[in-house]
Amino acid sequence: MGKITLYGIDRSPPFRAVKLTLAALELPYEIVSVNVVAKEHLSEAYVKKNPQHTIPMLEDDDATIWDSHAIITYLVSKYGKDDSLYPKDLLKRAVVDQRLHFESGVVFANSLRAITKSVFFLGQKVIPKDKIQTVVEVYDFVESFLKGHDYIAGDKLTVADFSLISSVSSLTAYLEIDVTKYPNTTAWIKRLEQLPYYSANDVGKKQFIEAIKATNFTIEQ
Repeated sequence: MGKITLYGIDRSPPFRAVKLTLAALELPYEIVSVNVVAKEHLSEAYVKKNPQHTIPMLEDDDATIWDSHAIITYLVSKYGKDDSLYPKDLLKRAVVDQRLHFESGVVFANSLRAITKSVFFLGQKVIPKDKIQTVVEVYDFVESFLKGHDYIAGDKLTVADFSLISSVSSLTAYLEIDVTKYPNTTAWIKRLEQLPYYSANDVGKKQFIEAIKATNFTIEQ
């Protein structure tokens, strides 16, 4: 096994998804902190490695990979003792892939990143109701995916759970999950919190929520 280096910051949900995967695989790795607020991701050296200048970014010897979804599926495919976290069965893998695309396009891009960019980076103090509605829609979808299942892509833990929990748990900075309305989601979160390595998400999630709450945003009435 080569030297693995992970670039990013704990407050980043995608960064935490990779940390969860590395922990599940029990892989040793080095972290290089990248302060996005200080625009360290725009340095010449970083952009040379990753033209999209996104976090997380992973180096595995001479290989450089960015985008958390690409990273976590790569890690499991290369280092997994079996295929449980990313099934080789085509149908099961398709379900995992669908959940990963859902996290990327709906949960993160359309909801979490969109709101966080306006509040944290652009200084917007009032979040429009339609933006909060995107959070509600995420919770609704997740609840439906979990109907009759313990995990987000079926009855076994997969990388889709790592990807979704990092973002869904962060969305609570803007809107808490109603336990009575979302029992499946609440049970799923509690189930993942029992993982021996869940701190890989929990520490950064708390940092993220604290940073967002410190902006003193309000929601449009």
